[in-house]
Amino acid sequence: MDQNEREIILSVKDLRISFKTQYGILQAIRGVSFDLYKGETLAIVGESGSGKSVTSRAIIGLLAGNSIVEDGQILYAQRDLLQVPEEIFHEIRGSKISMIFQDPMSSLNPIVKIGKQITETLVIKLKMPKKIAKERAIQLMAEVGIPEPEKRYHQYPFQFSGGMRQRIVIAIALANNAEILICDEPTTALDVTIQAQILDLINRLKKERNLSVIFITHDLGVVANVADRIAVMYAGKIVEIGTSDDVFYDPRHPYTWALLSSMPSLATSETLDAIGGTPPNMIYPPVGDAFAPRNKYAMEIDLDQEPPMFKISDTHYAATWLLHPNAPKVILPSAVLEVKKNRGKLR
Repeated sequence: MDQNEREIILSVKDLRISFKTQYGILQAIRGVSFDLYKGETLAIVGESGSGKSVTSRAIIGLLAGNSIVEDGQILYAQRDLLQVPEEIFHEIRGSKISMIFQDPMSSLNPIVKIGKQITETLVIKLKMPKKIAKERAIQLMAEVGIPEPEKRYHQYPFQFSGGMRQRIVIAIALANNAEILICDEPTTALDVTIQAQILDLINRLKKERNLSVIFITHDLGVVANVADRIAVMYAGKIVEIGTSDDVFYDPRHPYTWALLSSMPSLATSETLDAIGGTPPNMIYPPVGDAFAPRNKYAMEIDLDQEPPMFKISDTHYAATWLLHPNAPKVILPSAVLEVKKNRGKLR
């Protein structure tokens, strides 16, 4: 289906968020815009501090007390979530938009049995009778792959492995038939085998429930098999956005090249390339392209003028002066050329 014909379920427009700190105002989000389509997985990728988690927490209304929403809109169900009263947001949060976090133990109460933690959600949000809520909770536990759910319903979080705890968190997030699921680094604390199982579970549930998923990660490799589209963030901005194929096999921004070059791959035995330098201090945002000091392809204009978002195709955009008609041609990093050459082996 053409992208223009797909249903937009969530729209973020020119979002700008800062934080008051003891050192000054930190500009965390600097004009982020994107649409989330019904039934798709949008991955937001970037280093720590790029603004991806702040964006997700703004969507679900969980910003820290020292945050300042400078500008922008988050449109859902014909409402701007930045403007609705907290009592309305409380109805939306957990019912229509749910979130799973990096560490499942921080999401679960260690002294409350697992079954009660799931049924509480059903009783409070859906006003479901306790007996029916228990049956539904056991059904949800089975749905997310918990063995012997009737027995494990009565157990505590410490009796579950990390992967099983994350499955419980997913069950709680989906208990109220949410339309949007935000996954904030949900596999980071898990070993590689369990990571793959959790990714497969999220992907299966997305298809079965026609969910729209926002997947936050610092690792492009994690989302290679699950993302429909990818937004690459750096210094509080989206610097490239496109379909998964666009970003993996036709990347245009030097930061995306750097992320791909630092991604382990069975396709190459070369040493991984680390991204040199450090992210900018966003209390004092740099002039021009924020990635320029770390970018070996940077030109003089990058130090003076911020690049616009250039259109590459109807689905693919990137903010780099290398896309200007007068920009010099560059040779792509060998790791990026290797990924392009081995197209299909990542999937």
